[in-house]
Amino acid sequence: MRYLLTLFLISNFFVCQAQTDTTDEVDFSQLEYAGSETQTFANPKITGLSPQRFFSIGYDHQLPYKMNFSTIGSYEKDENPEQPEKQKATATGGIRLGVMVPLISSNRFLWQTAANYWRTSYQLEKQAVQAGLGKVLQERGLRNLNWINTFFIPLNEKQFLLIQGQSDLSGDYNFGKFQALSTLRYSAAFLWGKRPHDRKQWAVGLSRTYRVGNMNYIPVVMFNYTSENRKWGTEVLFPARAAVRRSFSPRSLLLMGYELEGQSYRISALSDGNRSLEIRRGELRFRLDYQFQLSGFFWAGIQAGMRLDYSYDADYLENNREFFRGFFGTQKFAMKNTLENAPYLQVSINFVSP
Repeated sequence: MRYLLTLFLISNFFVCQAQTDTTDEVDFSQLEYAGSETQTFANPKITGLSPQRFFSIGYDHQLPYKMNFSTIGSYEKDENPEQPEKQKATATGGIRLGVMVPLISSNRFLWQTAANYWRTSYQLEKQAVQAGLGKVLQERGLRNLNWINTFFIPLNEKQFLLIQGQSDLSGDYNFGKFQALSTLRYSAAFLWGKRPHDRKQWAVGLSRTYRVGNMNYIPVVMFNYTSENRKWGTEVLFPARAAVRRSFSPRSLLLMGYELEGQSYRISALSDGNRSLEIRRGELRFRLDYQFQLSGFFWAGIQAGMRLDYSYDADYLENNREFFRGFFGTQKFAMKNTLENAPYLQVSINFVSP
């Protein structure tokens, strides 16, 4: 297991360094220098933003909802496949861990690295179909392990570049048996922006992302703002997330908005040799996110809202090779799956920056 993890980290380092396309998993606006600040070059953050998390542990839980799965392979031939496997998930959720470390911090260059682990378990109301997707989800669940490297490069007092590379290992694996590194999926982002003053920051760019489940290339717009009275503001990285911020005090705030979560999960139990079956999981979450100080640098977060199903269809990938469908592609899915929308709750404890 240690050998596999070491290979995973080393391979991701070189991929992220060489990647020319660039995702939007990290909130770029919350980067900050570990050393002393200077006004010679653009600062990576603005006043009033929600605190940056160096370490986070949380739990995500979705309330009951219905699930419908088509027969594997049926959607490749049929525009209107039947969905014979009908389930009800009585509970869905799992632990979420995150850690972020600044590796290089100076007034000319900032490099931060972060790792996240998400576990999603499924409890079904009735016995799952033998060898079906429901059985796999019930017995194995889904996991996502990612590594993210973010680089902030100030060009002058107001302009800057943001570059990010990310790799994800997502699927029904467990820590006793990892997936092959050939199933890693890569995302990246490149943005150019301006920081007119210490309460406003904006940027535009392009990202290669899996937030909608499938690999896609989309434009990115960042807009972070804090009002003069410090009570209101915005934290936007469109289309990944957008929120209005209301600060009650330096020790508590509320974010109101949405976030788009997604990734491509390899289902090893239903893959055929080098023909990989991957669930293109994407979900849109409208939420209220209340964050408050517990003690010192320890904060808590309570998030509640509605999870909307954006995508849960599945693709076959020949020889584990990814392909680009985009929003207008005509490639057929291997499965057509639907999830009912569901309320969700997420709680976390976080160690934040000063």
